[in-house]
Amino acid sequence: MDKLRGAMDFCIRHQTVLGYSIVSLLTAASEWIFSSVVFKCPCNSMNMLYGSVFLIVPAFILLLLGYMVNARTWRLLTGSCPPQTRCSSSPWRTCTHYCNMLMPVTARASVAPLTWIAVALLRASFYECAASGNSLIKNLMCKDKEQECHELLVKIPCNEKLSKSVSDEFLSLQAQSQLIGWLLIASIMTVALISTCVIHCRSPVSYLQLKFWKIYSKKEWELFETKAEEHAARLAEININCFFEATDPAPFQTPSNEDWQKISFLYTFNSQEQYYSMIHKFVNTNRGNSVTFGEGDQCLPILGFVDEARAGESVF
Repeated sequence: MDKLRGAMDFCIRHQTVLGYSIVSLLTAASEWIFSSVVFKCPCNSMNMLYGSVFLIVPAFILLLLGYMVNARTWRLLTGSCPPQTRCSSSPWRTCTHYCNMLMPVTARASVAPLTWIAVALLRASFYECAASGNSLIKNLMCKDKEQECHELLVKIPCNEKLSKSVSDEFLSLQAQSQLIGWLLIASIMTVALISTCVIHCRSPVSYLQLKFWKIYSKKEWELFETKAEEHAARLAEININCFFEATDPAPFQTPSNEDWQKISFLYTFNSQEQYYSMIHKFVNTNRGNSVTFGEGDQCLPILGFVDEARAGESVF
């Protein structure tokens, strides 16, 4: 039991890293299945289109799925443009605001598509097919050679031995693909490290307070889910009893639409206040009546965990 409890604690502490790892492994496995079972390069003039579609389109689909399964996307968009109201701010300001909010979502949604492209480049099947039909590659590898070279190049994905007879001056298509793949992986890791360092350097709070903040955010969400389930069950029970017993319902307090709207805003940081969530801000500002919610504060990436979906809402 102690070992099981220790394993569960480890998974909870590192659920973000484990989540990314699982997504990457599943994506890599899917790419292997596609390249081994589904993908068959035509080895003709359609090579460029066929190979590019298998390399790019699945990555684009995975990006869209990443947006769809991230609860932060829907928290940002839900109720943002209700038909009964009009946006008071300028379109440029609104667009800038949404772009800043969506940057962390985009970073998380990009894990699967970038994994697909990197693994596909290392395996080289898709790139080899696409590059063999590319006119620029043809002109470089078949420079000062007869038309036969162009015809042989498109058949390389179907016959690896032809690669040696086409050109000795350039890397093989497979080697080119793997080189690009490793450069892509190195670039992603470098950008990720630099971004993480910059974000943590810009943190408005200290390391230990940030740790406390994350613990508070997690516990608040757990208690919210428990209380919301109990409250909803109680309200449903009252309504069902009144329906079947033909009685009038007793007074039962539930948050108003305005209250729900206030706590549903994405968290923004104000250095003059010390609120750890929108609920914390709501209950300490006379139910939100003494402040303006969602305006005038900063949205800092380091504090994005406040609004991040918990394990039950999103796979990221």
